[in-house]
Amino acid sequence: MASQKLTEYERKRLENIKRNAEMVAALNIHSKAATLSAANKRQKTKQVKKPKMENPIVTRRSPRIRVKPPDSKGLSDKFLKPIIMIDAFIGYEKESNKLLVDTILSIAEETQAGFPENEEFNGAKDVKDGNFSGFSEKGTLDSCKNEAFESPVKEEFDEHLDTKKSDPWLKSMDLKPENVAWPMPGRIMEVKFFPCTGISMIAVGNKVGNIAFLNMDSEDEIDDGIYIYGPHTGGISGISIQRYSMSKIYSSGHDGFIRLMDAEKEVFDVVHYCDKTIHCLSQQPNDLWSLYFSEGRGVLIEWDVRTGKSSGNWMLHEDTINTISFNPQNPNIMATSSTDGTACIWDLRSTRSRKPKTMKTASHGRAVNSAYFSPSGTSLATTSLDNNVGIISGFNYEDTSMIYHDNSTGTLNLSFRGIWGWDDSCIFIGNMRKGINVISPVQRTSVMTLQSPQLPAIPWRFDAHPYEVGMLAAATNGSGVCLWTP
Repeated sequence: MASQKLTEYERKRLENIKRNAEMVAALNIHSKAATLSAANKRQKTKQVKKPKMENPIVTRRSPRIRVKPPDSKGLSDKFLKPIIMIDAFIGYEKESNKLLVDTILSIAEETQAGFPENEEFNGAKDVKDGNFSGFSEKGTLDSCKNEAFESPVKEEFDEHLDTKKSDPWLKSMDLKPENVAWPMPGRIMEVKFFPCTGISMIAVGNKVGNIAFLNMDSEDEIDDGIYIYGPHTGGISGISIQRYSMSKIYSSGHDGFIRLMDAEKEVFDVVHYCDKTIHCLSQQPNDLWSLYFSEGRGVLIEWDVRTGKSSGNWMLHEDTINTISFNPQNPNIMATSSTDGTACIWDLRSTRSRKPKTMKTASHGRAVNSAYFSPSGTSLATTSLDNNVGIISGFNYEDTSMIYHDNSTGTLNLSFRGIWGWDDSCIFIGNMRKGINVISPVQRTSVMTLQSPQLPAIPWRFDAHPYEVGMLAAATNGSGVCLWTP
């Protein structure tokens, strides 16, 4: 077959291909490429598989991450058994331990003498049964009414109340240099007054599990009236001291322990241990035999000290319960605050059911750090990270109002908690400017700020002395403890 005649384009294309092939041959490119390829193959070595180690290295992981229960055998026997106070004492002068024990027993004996003759206080039973007869002292059972909320403070609250004029002691509150102490290293997590008169004694707990007792009236005592113990291995989350049983002091910690410091036996006894964090601890007013504490996420437990068993267990919140507060005039009414953004009021008589119902739920935009009843029991103050202090009031707690307060703390990881003073007229809460704001629930604003050059850092934990008006203990975000006095 005769070849077809090529077009001009095809003819030029074939010429270009021929010319390029001649250039490649002249450069000897194919030969050089083959040489390089052979050299690379010679350099490659065969990878040898490493033999398995007889004892492989295992990465350490927490039992909680592996969803396994903790091994209590790993705990030292020192912490699973009662700890003798002298063994838990942290200090150079061991005789200080004996001095503290004698002081506490002396206070307890003087307070116990306030019991009326021929009357026996049965603690939890008297409170739950409404047996409030036989006590007439201020702050004792006779001032409590089972159903009526009557304030022990005899003062009329005008809607245009001026806190500065109404409470002259408020303006006179001062922080003296001798009332500032640094009892121990580590951030103070809890602060609590001994509920007594005649001596200013404070108990504080820090983030590493140590508890310090401060006698603020001491002048020439050993160790300046500061006594430190290490009964816990995790941060202190609660301290409870009852007026008519001050020789027995309960403490809870993030290590899952609840301990009883018994000054008569001179031991830190184990009341309860669990594998979960205990976030807070509380007792009903004048109830010596029941403890209420939060465990894990949202669980509230009632613990009978006499039987050593739980008498109630309820899932009240979807997240951590941060505080537990009891109405001082009606111990059956309880309030809880939670990281789930709510504060709830409960009637303990209805929590016996499997699914308890709330009397009132106050919702915030973020976690609620605290919820505390006022001295009259007619109001509840909540503090939240949403920069609000909530006031829940009314006969059935039907009224809710929000008061703006900057509760943000940046990177300091603090949680401000507003507490009531000695009546329903003011709330004390810390601020980031090393001051203490005094909020009026009636005026719905901060009416004044307590400030002092003696205040070493940001105050964030408080306790008002139950019997000394104007005496306020404040713990800072560092390790300072300050006592404001009128």
